[in-house]
Amino acid sequence: MRTTIDKAGRVVIPASVRQRAGLAAGTELEISLDESGLRLQRVAPGPKLVRIGRRLVARPSAPAESRPAVDVPALIEEERNRWP
Repeated sequence: MRTTIDKAGRVVIPASVRQRAGLAAGTELEISLDESGLRLQRVAPGPKLVRIGRRLVARPSAPAESRPAVDVPALIEEERNRWP
């Protein structure tokens, strides 16, 4: 999949990629340069550890409405089907 950079330096991320990555308008992205090229990562707050009884449980710190709805089994199946 290819895209171009416009005169203002903006890059359009195709809708199918945005949906798969759970990106929406206003999503913060971290841009870094590594050995293989540019990397875009969604900035997400880490989970909070909450004590329930004698155990520590990780709970998301972002509100439910701001978390992307990701169908994990569908993503796994899609990845499996990418390879012959």
